[in-house]
Amino acid sequence: MKHRLKTIMHSSRLKDWAPFSFLIACAISTLLLLSSSSCSSTTRSVVVPPQVEGAHYVGNQKCEDCHAEITRQFPGSVHSRFFKEDESYHGVSGCESCHGAGSKHIQAGGGKNVFIHNPGKDPQPCLECHQEKHAEFSLPQHHPVLEGQMNCVDCHDPHGRDIFKQPGGLGLARQDQQCAQCHREQTRSFVFVHEGMQDGCTTCHQPHGSIHDKMLTQRDSNLCLRCHSQMQFDPSQVLVGKVDHSAFLSMGTCWTAGCHTAVHGSMVNPRLLY
Repeated sequence: MKHRLKTIMHSSRLKDWAPFSFLIACAISTLLLLSSSSCSSTTRSVVVPPQVEGAHYVGNQKCEDCHAEITRQFPGSVHSRFFKEDESYHGVSGCESCHGAGSKHIQAGGGKNVFIHNPGKDPQPCLECHQEKHAEFSLPQHHPVLEGQMNCVDCHDPHGRDIFKQPGGLGLARQDQQCAQCHREQTRSFVFVHEGMQDGCTTCHQPHGSIHDKMLTQRDSNLCLRCHSQMQFDPSQVLVGKVDHSAFLSMGTCWTAGCHTAVHGSMVNPRLLY
């Protein structure tokens, strides 16, 4: 009798767990299906090098025969970290990963844009790898790279030691040298310089694109208050330079409220009022 009672209780417990067992089995099947089709098991290349019809890869050594000046400095570039001297890697590292297979370019005797891709004219080879920057160029406020009015090499040196400098730029040049080429009014010499300029333009601006006006990292006075803030003893006050700015902040941002309009620097006022 006791054995029969245990059997009945056991079968009752199994019935209670039956719906959950089905759900667990479905979950395990789904996980197995996802793991078998994940990107880790695919053999396709996510980043495709520029294609030159009818050409094949020849390796960096062939490029060095003509472009000695570039290949001499290239080992110090961040792009060289992806290079591997192996035939199977010629298409995904080194010169041809950005310029395309070079055999037809060599056969034609070289020349600009002769059976070769020039990222200095077309940014697409750069955007294939730097997809995050590609997305930033689609934000409401951005540098007109996708529109063809600018290019990556206007600000970056893809071959040199410092990719954040322009090609041929001075090695000891200031950080915002590349910005100064176009934004001369903002980067000229001032008697009273905004201290943020010493850290470079990217302290306040997103260089590729932003959702905020003037490509700012933040849109309102919060941008300034990241640096210009003091310990607040009264919750109703916002102290900046020992002056209560609560009323001023209600009138707009620090520069649009008619106060610190000379945000980059001033020739006459140490507080950048004008």
